[in-house]
Amino acid sequence: MSEKLIGLITGASSGLGAEFCRQLSDRCRKMILVGRRHDKLQGVADELKAAGVETVVVCADLATPLGLTEVVEKIRQQGPVQVLVNNAGFGTLGAFVDTDFDSQQAMVDLHISATLRLCRAVIPYMKDAGGGSIINLSSLASFFPMRDVAVYAASKVFLNSFSESLQKEVAADNIRVQCLCPGYTHTDFHDRDSFSGFEKSAVPEAMWMSSEAVVSESLAMLDGAGEVVFVAGEQNRAMIAG
Repeated sequence: MSEKLIGLITGASSGLGAEFCRQLSDRCRKMILVGRRHDKLQGVADELKAAGVETVVVCADLATPLGLTEVVEKIRQQGPVQVLVNNAGFGTLGAFVDTDFDSQQAMVDLHISATLRLCRAVIPYMKDAGGGSIINLSSLASFFPMRDVAVYAASKVFLNSFSESLQKEVAADNIRVQCLCPGYTHTDFHDRDSFSGFEKSAVPEAMWMSSEAVVSESLAMLDGAGEVVFVAGEQNRAMIAG
């Protein structure tokens, strides 16, 4: 890309979000970083500033109306956003009927409602700018109904379908939509309290990917105008094909 862009990455404080920030830094002159952990967000911002990228740090909870409104306002003030990465998310482990319902609802609000609102906020600006890119974070779990992650997996199925339909609507405006489906990835996702009881050691090492590899594959596929719903990792694609 010859012209430097403005990007917005949610869940930017660690894991895949922070890695998207790093790998997009050569494409963007400014990045709006959204997350709930200010210290970690500031650490990523400092990295980007050292690389010559202007940063705007927004500490907000996108599962709440107030947090979502704050980010939409930042899009208006700091945009136009031409690269949107809807990465913010979390999971819970446990049977639906035994898991705190407010946590399940917050997951739906974050994965689905926040993604819809932010896509709706940036697309008019992308159209005016002559194009843009949107990456929505789904999961390998969207392909396999599994016990103990019912709401998480279902929310990701929604993102797959929404992204495919949205791409059909905005393709003529030179807007590229990708729904990225990682499998097991070395981040802090499985280390959070909401996923307590998960044994990472029970998953064969061959099934795990680094965040660097997932993001690299995602951006390469985005640049190549490949499929909308993209499964990262050869081993994961083979699993789905099988």
